Amino acid sequence: MWMICKKEWRQFFSSLTGYIALVIFLLLNGLLFFVFPDTSLLDFGYATLDSFFRLAPWVLLFLVPTITMRSLADEYKAGTFELLKVMPVSAGEIVWGKFLGALLVILLALAPTIIYAVSIQLLSAVGGIDVGSTIGSYIGLFMLGAVFTAAGICASSFTNNTVIAFITGAFVCFLLFNGFEGISKLPVFASGPAYYIEMLGIKMHYASISKGVVDIRDIIYFGGLIAIFLLITQRNIARR
Repeated sequence: MWMICKKEWRQFFSSLTGYIALVIFLLLNGLLFFVFPDTSLLDFGYATLDSFFRLAPWVLLFLVPTITMRSLADEYKAGTFELLKVMPVSAGEIVWGKFLGALLVILLALAPTIIYAVSIQLLSAVGGIDVGSTIGSYIGLFMLGAVFTAAGICASSFTNNTVIAFITGAFVCFLLFNGFEGISKLPVFASGPAYYIEMLGIKMHYASISKGVVDIRDIIYFGGLIAIFLLITQRNIARR
């Protein structure tokens, strides 16, 4: 499994695409957080990272499929998937190796954003940021990235076309993050099931963790989604 994980890591950084994706992620977050007037924290007048944690999931929604689109689609297209199948590793080890390799890249992308929290704390004249809420928000952002990663790898397991894998992965991530909330607001569901439909989506659970309260039910939700996507992926590659 760790051999597959290392291979995935090296593959992502084997070309400029990986570096460009990370630079764009950090640059876009920096612009949204410090430069653009409608979202700049410098215009708020108080120490908060709310705008970052509100906008970062939307940036991840496109970054993660970019990272995962080649995970299995490229293996199918290049014919190297057959080499993986004859190696002494199970389908589950291949899937988990791919997942952990991509997740490490997500962690690498998120790690520099801690500078934002440090900067706000230093710039704050009184009080500073809410540490508990910030830690909870980072946990939520990591869990969100993990679900997006599992969904992206799952999408990549259905096709040998990386563009289709990207579009499918981005669509599934969007549906999970914002789709259920949008459906719950339809008038036909307003009388009762709206709350339960919204609970199926990620946004409610992400918002809950971002308050600094790490509820075991939210962790189970994220873990369950990851397990479902990885199980589907495992069955896909086992059939090939």
